[in-house]
Amino acid sequence: MSNIIEQSDDISLSTNSTLTMKQLPATEQPYEKADSAGVCTLSNAELLSVVLTTGRGGETALQTAQKILVMSGGPKGLLDTSPEELREVPGIGRVKSIRILAAVELGQRAAADRQAEVRSPASGPDDVIRHVESSMRYLPREEFHVLLLDTRNRIIKSVQISQGGLASAVIHPRDIFREAVKANAASIVLVHNHPSGDSSPSRADIESTQRFSELGKMMGIPVLDHVIVGAESSSSFSRLGLC
Repeated sequence: MSNIIEQSDDISLSTNSTLTMKQLPATEQPYEKADSAGVCTLSNAELLSVVLTTGRGGETALQTAQKILVMSGGPKGLLDTSPEELREVPGIGRVKSIRILAAVELGQRAAADRQAEVRSPASGPDDVIRHVESSMRYLPREEFHVLLLDTRNRIIKSVQISQGGLASAVIHPRDIFREAVKANAASIVLVHNHPSGDSSPSRADIESTQRFSELGKMMGIPVLDHVIVGAESSSSFSRLGLC
């Protein structure tokens, strides 16, 4: 058999009846354009054609991609397009429909991950209080958290260290600074709540904070502040001159 069957789940055609990307002018070939100017320069149809890899009889992947985008109402419409709807486009079969939706899902997950990495600022007490107050104000038990900050005083993440008081038997400095080292934090902010509602620092609060601050200086991970969240208000050690 002289004809070579196209490697597609959609239709069997001879290579003589199938247009390929290489038959397009070099300036219009998505792969060449992406290689020379970057993927971000590709149009929506060009991006989709790269996912498709091949077209159908007498049609390039780019032309098929354009039809898909018209059918779906653009890239956003692909979020609500089913495999069955995609297969109504000539040249799109089971494998290509799944390939398209897999690419859309991957993009969605990447965007979600990037959004999750947006770091909230913690440049001062107001930023810290705004970040923690709503979630810690009415906790029934005392919790101790540490905010891990990057070099720009943005929150990498918040870690709960313990439930209970600030006694050394409950909170170990190694637990705090282990988390900071793991996250490559440049500095930290301590946070805990007072279920009694009064955010005034106790003697144990002050003594423990001083001890943690000294250790932070030794490790090169300074303790910038300690915020106590109460039901009616919150207190900052830095504002009180205690940190």
